Amino acid sequence: MTHVDGNALAGTFADILGIEVTDAIGQCAGCRHRAALARAQAYATAMGAVVRCEACRGVLAVVVRTPRDVILNLSGLAFVSIARSALPEDS
Repeated sequence: MTHVDGNALAGTFADILGIEVTDAIGQCAGCRHRAALARAQAYATAMGAVVRCEACRGVLAVVVRTPRDVILNLSGLAFVSIARSALPEDS
């Protein structure tokens, strides 16, 4: 299966989280590589997507769409850093 960059999942993550995360910096929990999530490798199908680290190819995130839910697993990320300017205004 051919991969695309993480930008291909911008809409999916915006729908789920309500924010733009492709400019966010993520750290792989496996190899500790830090990069913009847009640089990760994304493998997308009709059922969901797998996002892999560009350095070690470890799984960073999995998105699965079921008839009832959208399941988001981010366990491959040690952390995600999102610029405050990308977040909705505090109420």
